[in-house]
Amino acid sequence: MLEAVGRMGFSEMSPIQAAAIPLIVAGHDVVGRSQTGSGKTAAFCIPAIERVDVRAPSIQVLILAPTRELATQIGVEVRKLAACSRDLRSVAICGGAAYERQFAELSRGAHVVVGTPGRLTDHLARGTLDLSAVKMLVLDEADRMLDMGFREDIEKLLAAAPPGRQTVFFSATISPAVQSLVRRYSSDARTVDIEERAGGGPAVDQVCYEVRHAAKLPALVRLIEWHDVRSGLIFCNTQRMVEELADALTAGGCTVERLHGGMAQAQRTRVMEGFRKGAFRLLVATDVAARGIDVEDLSLVVNYDLPYDPEDYVHRIGRTGRAGRAGRALTLVSGGGSYALRAIERFTGTGIRREAVPTAAALAARKAERLLESLRATLASGPFAAESQVVKRLLDEGHAAADVAAAILHHVVPIAPPGDERDEFSPPPEGRRPQFRHRRPPQRPGRGPGEDRPAGRRKVGPRAWKKKTGR
Repeated sequence: MLEAVGRMGFSEMSPIQAAAIPLIVAGHDVVGRSQTGSGKTAAFCIPAIERVDVRAPSIQVLILAPTRELATQIGVEVRKLAACSRDLRSVAICGGAAYERQFAELSRGAHVVVGTPGRLTDHLARGTLDLSAVKMLVLDEADRMLDMGFREDIEKLLAAAPPGRQTVFFSATISPAVQSLVRRYSSDARTVDIEERAGGGPAVDQVCYEVRHAAKLPALVRLIEWHDVRSGLIFCNTQRMVEELADALTAGGCTVERLHGGMAQAQRTRVMEGFRKGAFRLLVATDVAARGIDVEDLSLVVNYDLPYDPEDYVHRIGRTGRAGRAGRALTLVSGGGSYALRAIERFTGTGIRREAVPTAAALAARKAERLLESLRATLASGPFAAESQVVKRLLDEGHAAADVAAAILHHVVPIAPPGDERDEFSPPPEGRRPQFRHRRPPQRPGRGPGEDRPAGRRKVGPRAWKKKTGR
């Protein structure tokens, strides 16, 4: 195990790992709460793998996750941590995948099974999943599984496992529903609470922008350019909004992909792999589909739609600022969204900074500064013989050196001229809201009041038309 951990580049334990691993190794039931990205997957995978007896060809560890993406991610983590134990076999059992392949993998024997509650319950009913030898049962993101309506499936799986098994619950938040499950299905559970509150933590810089609803898209594009996003995740509340926003950003020249529950599993897997490898900059996703996204150095999370539940906000911003890295979370608020934002602040116990969307002039100045830094680095890298010949020819033709340099920059990376300094995105201040009054529609030319239709003509309904014409 130490060799596998070393290969993964880990040198010391995170707080949740240091607190939870000794308790789990000692055989205690554990309820662990820690923010997303704190290393809780390894906190239960390491002791789970250590408990497996590879000589027994039976399922000894069962790990439940709310989504296919998260289950797949945990399965990858298990394989990495078990890389030095050649005889240990693990399998991921998720919805959206072919049953035949899962039947074959389970029949060959697996020591560790990771899966989603719905598909695992289906295998249990078919008799293809035997949990009679399970030593440890882990529920990851327990609160989310209950929110998604998996309580009945979870209880069936817990009932199918031996009563003396070890049960481990991990979650970013411990809701009353999770506490009820813990009381019923665990024995003398030890609680590990790393974060006092469920906020995003100091590693995530949280900023809110109040904009008009019609200005949300241009404001988003402006912010993406302002922060020079390398890898960003944008959250929407519905599949339809994901599709519409992804199409709009693609039309604007951004490299974007989409991810939501209405997509086929093979397509979702392809998108996830592409995002991890940096094949595109931006991913627009729903909350459910985004569970399990673990991207190295995800620099930005955007709440294009405010989440319905404050807990979802915690999970969203937890995608960035992982493992102690700095991250940034931006939230666009329009209409009555300020009330929901205050509810999120009360829930997380942290303030979200309010800012105005940068103006066009400020963005142009920021781009110019980035360009200057890039040019200074290029100039320091050495001589440019071929390019110098082109510049020399232009100078010989009588052009000024400053004009030549400016023309080259305009040709390669044009900088937009300074725009209006006004904040064109924010709604009008209180007391200056536009007043909407009912107005009479304009009259057609040549007709006075009460003369909308020529005399003698009346509107004919379908039945009257049929009676009159016989059609």
